[in-house]
Amino acid sequence: MDDRADAPARVAALVADAVARLRAAGAREEAWAEYVPARRVLGLPRAARMTPRGRVWRLGVLLVTTDGALLATGRVVRAQREVRRSVTANSVAVERAFKAAAVRGGYHEDETVNFGAVPVDLDELAAHGASGPLVVGDDGVLRVRWSPTDPGALADLAGYLAERVDLLAHPPGGA
Repeated sequence: MDDRADAPARVAALVADAVARLRAAGAREEAWAEYVPARRVLGLPRAARMTPRGRVWRLGVLLVTTDGALLATGRVVRAQREVRRSVTANSVAVERAFKAAAVRGGYHEDETVNFGAVPVDLDELAAHGASGPLVVGDDGVLRVRWSPTDPGALADLAGYLAERVDLLAHPPGGA
């Protein structure tokens, strides 16, 4: 059997196992949202906001939805009310705007919100051997690129998920 062709089924089985283990452990879920930029509606300005998409477990570079979909982690913020401050760095202002958009989207202050996540396309994985952070190696092993800036930063997907699920299900003391 072609290793790429059966990759979607192997990934689905690993993710289903992860979901079952996370549910059984009562692991902490986080919000998953879509960022909606500021725009005009009927001529009236509407501020940027986060629109709820569901709940996820964040497993490093992967997000797993509560219904078992797999996403590549995008951005993560903690919701915070908008505060007027003089800002010298544009990156700080952008980050504050994302945090305020989460509050405007209905998230509680300090709630962790994931957005900009991209679904992992399992058909693309089967056809091309890669999708998002997932890769099918020449040896047929499913791997995850755990560092987007380092093409050689690959780990066995089964081991990666097992370790991340265990950390989320049983966080170390003080975490």
